[in-house]
Amino acid sequence: MSDQGWSAIWPVGRTLIGMVHLPPLPGSPGWAGSMDAVLEQAETDAVALSNAGFDGVVVENYGDVPFFRGPVPPETVAGITAAVTAVRQATPLPVGVNVLRNDARAALGIAAATGARFVRINVHTGSMWTDQGLIEGEAADTLRARTALGSEIAILADVHVKHGTPPAGSRIEDAALDAWHRGLASALIVSGSGTGHETDVADLERVRTAVPNATVLVGSGTTRRTSREILALIDGAIVGSAVMVDGRAGAGVDPARAGDFVRAARG
Repeated sequence: MSDQGWSAIWPVGRTLIGMVHLPPLPGSPGWAGSMDAVLEQAETDAVALSNAGFDGVVVENYGDVPFFRGPVPPETVAGITAAVTAVRQATPLPVGVNVLRNDARAALGIAAATGARFVRINVHTGSMWTDQGLIEGEAADTLRARTALGSEIAILADVHVKHGTPPAGSRIEDAALDAWHRGLASALIVSGSGTGHETDVADLERVRTAVPNATVLVGSGTTRRTSREILALIDGAIVGSAVMVDGRAGAGVDPARAGDFVRAARG
């Protein structure tokens, strides 16, 4: 089976995707009142990742805690759209969208309107118990919405997503098979238990063995020290905390840490 859209964006090599963690957006409890400040931070972070040598970026409403389980309100969609537009103008890198906690339809709409190339979906198939309650995948609706939009937006789907607990008896390799073959994901993401938490190498190996033709990414916990070892096993990494100020998620990208990470990962 093909990679279902991945190679149209990144045809070769181990891919490094950096996170743009947006500050709180309008309507969220932490909203500070200035979209100009949000957009400036997003642009600064994206440029730092681009200059460091990353291959792509994901724009995510990281600061909007607590997250909605389902659809987000219009002000959140508007805020993320503005941020993705700003990032697209600031860097030539492929840009992706993640609308937390799991609004795949909004992410697709934002991507289609802004020219973003891919979306990340935390629960694309199956279900997970999370701090928002039970979240169920909506792959059938998501893929039909993508068809209706006439787009080729790639879908990066988490498998046993972080900050969540799978239903009893769910094996990560079976979840990966479903996301790839039945959910038609473009790439699979395997993470640790939470943001910045190291991903279990055994989980990566189980997914790689179960779905050998899939594009597999590590979604959390990769550091400058571990990057080469991890990238030898899979196809790429999504990197947030490790390249941010003091290694803290949401603190903004540290250009020096980002550069050090890429040099270590590339050897």
